[in-house]
Amino acid sequence: MQEEAKYWYLHDHQLFSVLSREENRALCLIPNFKTVKKNEILYFSHDDEQRLYTIKSGTLKIISVDAEGNETVKEILRSGDLFGQYTFDEMDENEDEYAVAVSDKVVICSFKQNDFENIVKRNPQLAIRYTKLVGFKLKRISNNYSNLMFKDVRTRFALFLKDWAIKEGNGQTKNIVVKNYLTHNDIAGLICSTRQTVTLLFNEFKNAGLIDYTRSEIIVKDVHQLA
Repeated sequence: MQEEAKYWYLHDHQLFSVLSREENRALCLIPNFKTVKKNEILYFSHDDEQRLYTIKSGTLKIISVDAEGNETVKEILRSGDLFGQYTFDEMDENEDEYAVAVSDKVVICSFKQNDFENIVKRNPQLAIRYTKLVGFKLKRISNNYSNLMFKDVRTRFALFLKDWAIKEGNGQTKNIVVKNYLTHNDIAGLICSTRQTVTLLFNEFKNAGLIDYTRSEIIVKDVHQLA
């Protein structure tokens, strides 16, 4: 990626927008940019050098693998989201995760953990913005766990669809068309259910006039009616 393109990406990113023009220019020399195509896998949990990743464009799903080799979709990430070593703790050696591109193309920016720590130390405003972004991410994870603990599967499914539609609806609230890049099994993993239950819920919501769907897309009629 050309330096000018790197500059404008960092300048427009919600994290780095607090930096001056000169600071962003200097920052362009540090990150690594990588493009992955649809269904391509990005392994990151066992990198030789721990890295912080952020998405420039496109959509990824993060897959978690347990000790028995069972795979579960952990989260869906979009432009601006962080993943990898986004805290400054040592990564758990037993944690096994990887990312899969679900949009046609995903452009990813990554920093070595040590390099990013040094950048944060030199820029207090950046440190504050980064702390807020990580806090929002951890709060979202906490809310997801809370939903799993205290809400029934139908409500979890409705909240998942609502959140998905809002994030990809560009401000729309009605007749939102979402690219259907997740399998029923993927969604089951995200809401802690089964593929069969997810299929039944899709049919129930379709019959109730809340959604319509095909193999390639889901149409949410009105997000406010979901949950």
